[in-house]
Amino acid sequence: MWKPEVTNISGRKTSSIPSCDVGSLPCSTELDEVLHEDSSIHKSSMEKFKQSIVDSFIDKLKAGISIPAFPQFRDMNQMFLSAFEGVEKVGGGFTQTEIHLALKPEFDLLPEVVAIKEHSGKIKEQTDQRFQLRICVTGPYTLASFFPHRNWQIYREIGHLLTRIVDRNIFSQKHGKVTLLSIDEPLFGFIDDPLIDRNTAGREELLKAWETIAQKAEAKNVQSCIHLHSTSDNLFWEPESINIIESHVDDPIYTMKATKERLESEDKFLKASIAKSDFDVLIEDSLRFATDLTVPEAWKGIIKGTIKAERFLEKKEIMTKRLTKIINQYGVERVAMAGPECGLRGFPTYGSAVSCLRDVSDVTRSTSF
Repeated sequence: MWKPEVTNISGRKTSSIPSCDVGSLPCSTELDEVLHEDSSIHKSSMEKFKQSIVDSFIDKLKAGISIPAFPQFRDMNQMFLSAFEGVEKVGGGFTQTEIHLALKPEFDLLPEVVAIKEHSGKIKEQTDQRFQLRICVTGPYTLASFFPHRNWQIYREIGHLLTRIVDRNIFSQKHGKVTLLSIDEPLFGFIDDPLIDRNTAGREELLKAWETIAQKAEAKNVQSCIHLHSTSDNLFWEPESINIIESHVDDPIYTMKATKERLESEDKFLKASIAKSDFDVLIEDSLRFATDLTVPEAWKGIIKGTIKAERFLEKKEIMTKRLTKIINQYGVERVAMAGPECGLRGFPTYGSAVSCLRDVSDVTRSTSF
C-alpha cells in the first residue's frame, strides 16, 4: 500500500499526515507586468519571473508544507492553451485550426519547474531539506471545454500533449525531486455533457487520456492525484494509475459511506481538504455572528490596510476537526495528505496565503491518530 515520504523542516522523517497545497498564490501587480495576456512570459522578464517562483517555493517550504506545488502565478488554463499550436482564440473560447494539435517549440518545459530545478541548491540551503515537489497540469477535460466545437478526439490529442509535458518536467536530483503529479479538472462534473455520457467514445477517450498522463508519471516513480471541484460524475475512480483524489471541503466524497468501500476496492487514497480557499466565503463565515462589520466593509478595510486579512482565516481547531473526522471515517491508511481545498490566488494578500499554509502545516503535524 502506497504512502508518501514525509519529512519535517529539518529533514527528519515524521509520522504525521503530509501537508500539501494546490498551487496558486496572490500575484503582485509587479509580477503581473511580466506576463502576456495569454499568461505566457515576456522573455526579457523570465529571470525575474523565475526568481519569484523560487522565493515563493521557499516560503511554502518554510511554512512547513511537505509537498508544495510549484507557485502558480499564471492562469492555469491559459498557460497550457497558449502552449498549443493549431489553435486560435475566438471570442471567449478556442477553435482548432489544424488537423492535429502540437506543442510550440520549448513549451514542453514549464518555467516554474525549470526555475525550481535550476535553483534547487539554493532551496536546499535555505530550508535544510531535500524538497518534494508537486507539479500540476490542467486536465484534458477542462482544457477541451474551452473549445465550443469539439469532438471526442480532442481528449486524446490534449492528453498526448500533456503526457509529453509531464515527461519533460519530472526530475529527481540531489537537492529535490518531483513526487506528485496533479491533473487539475475543475470543470469536470459540473454540467451534463453529452460528449462524455456513458458508453460514448468521448468518455472512453477522456478515461484513456487521464490514464496515459498518470502512467507516464508512474513510470518515473511519481504518484498521481486528480484535483476536482465536483465528484458528481464517478469516472474519476476508474483510471488505475491515479492514486489520490481531492475535492473541496464540502464535497460529499468526504462524508459518504460509499467512499470507504470505493477507496479500498480501487486501492486509492484521499487528500483531506481541511481549509476553505474562497476568501468571500471565509469572510462570510467569520462575520456570521458579527454585528459590527459587513462583508463589503471587511473588504474595504482589507484593501485600505486597516483590517488584516489574517483575521478571516479559519481557526486551526476547525481544520483539526475536519482532518480528524476524515481520518476516523476512512482510516489513516487511506488519507495520503491534507491541505487547502484549492489554490489561494483569491486571497487578498500574499502574507495571508502563507499564513493559511502555515496553519495547515501546524494542524497536520499536531493531529494524532
